Amino acid sequence: MSAELFPRPRAEVAPGAVHVPGWLDLEAQRELLEACREWARPPAGLRRVRMPGGGEMSVRSVGLGWHWFPYGYARTVVDGDGEPVKPFPPYLGELGRAAVTEAYGRPGTDAFDIGLVNFYDDGARMGLHRDRDEHADAPVVSLSLGDTCVFRFGNTEDRGRPWTDLELRSGDLFVFGGPSRFAYHGVPRVLPGTAEPALGLKGRLNVTLRVSGLEG
Repeated sequence: MSAELFPRPRAEVAPGAVHVPGWLDLEAQRELLEACREWARPPAGLRRVRMPGGGEMSVRSVGLGWHWFPYGYARTVVDGDGEPVKPFPPYLGELGRAAVTEAYGRPGTDAFDIGLVNFYDDGARMGLHRDRDEHADAPVVSLSLGDTCVFRFGNTEDRGRPWTDLELRSGDLFVFGGPSRFAYHGVPRVLPGTAEPALGLKGRLNVTLRVSGLEG
């Protein structure tokens, strides 16, 4: 990946919410991308999520370890093909702990057991929401691959202001925990054609790692 003309500094967007630009190098991005392509295959592969009101999310998703559906988790794809969810790879747990260490400057000890992969094509977006279906308050780790997106990080009270908009580019890390663990956040838009050509990805992939706090 070409070097930044003006390197982007890491930033604490809100207490406990840390952006680390370019955390994954190109080789690490390629490895994660190839894994995502395998996870996306059926059974229990990439699918559109249908909300209780009948609408479909514009992103497509696949879960690892636990299957997310509105608004909970299961061990099978209860709102899809009914197949068992793909296992959560141990190396993703190691990656998550390394990300927490990088973001907070303390050893990451969280027992990550959920991987949620979201694919955004050119017109996809994600409305402001909170990650609150887990039974734990451990930090959420977010990794970006492919096209740049505008990421909106808000407050813990509602979907209104204040919020901060920032660009998440391929290889960027974003961790939010502590006072910001249940902040509203979303993706108003993706910037098509901004991915590093050498990565070989059209669109954006977001890999989030979480601690479920669930048993069984």
